[in-house]
Amino acid sequence: MPSFSSKRKLLLIGASRGLGFALAEEYLKRGWHVVATERGGSKSRLHNLLAASGGRLAIETVDIVHPDEVAALRSRLASRTFDLLFVNAGVKNDDRETVADVSTEEFIRVMVTNALSPMRVIETLQDVVSPNGTIGVMSSGQGSVANNVNGGYEVYRGSKAALNTFMRSFAARHGNDSRTLLLMAPGWVRTDMGGPQGRLSIEESIPNLVDTMEAQAGKAGLQYLDYLGRQIPW
Repeated sequence: MPSFSSKRKLLLIGASRGLGFALAEEYLKRGWHVVATERGGSKSRLHNLLAASGGRLAIETVDIVHPDEVAALRSRLASRTFDLLFVNAGVKNDDRETVADVSTEEFIRVMVTNALSPMRVIETLQDVVSPNGTIGVMSSGQGSVANNVNGGYEVYRGSKAALNTFMRSFAARHGNDSRTLLLMAPGWVRTDMGGPQGRLSIEESIPNLVDTMEAQAGKAGLQYLDYLGRQIPW
């Protein structure tokens, strides 16, 4: 059974829809205090959770592809400490495009959103995570180089493989850090991004993913895991 606490605090980056929104819901159900972010513009579904959160949800605005907005968020949270920082960000290009025919602009968009920006968030916000806390980021099983035997989804795969490599470099630079570092693969989930053919529902993925992260809390170092806690080959 998952443990529940009214004292633990989550900073969730990218929670306006899909898996990010489901993560916000799940952690609120478990009694956590959650600071969740949406991009600017119209209000997201996050605001529907405010009334029932008992004051445990706060909503911040940030677009992680803009470093100045990430820095501003860091300044606003300067006095806060979180048990978990989780970065959920992802876009994809046309599934049929290969690296041979994707446009330079589209390649840059996917790589900046999926690989560079999440790592900039982690680099900027790492100091608001407690010394024994967890820093996690949403990866994908498609980021596995070893498992890529069928090809497909080339640019998206490449962006997640890059994210994994950058996170390994971050872990190497922080070899004496006691915090837990996690690259999480949620499985192929039926969301707007995953599409209707996804193998898993959100209800089958997200509670298990949270259970897995809970089980890893307190274990120093980096792991690349799926939603059931199984190690994914790099």
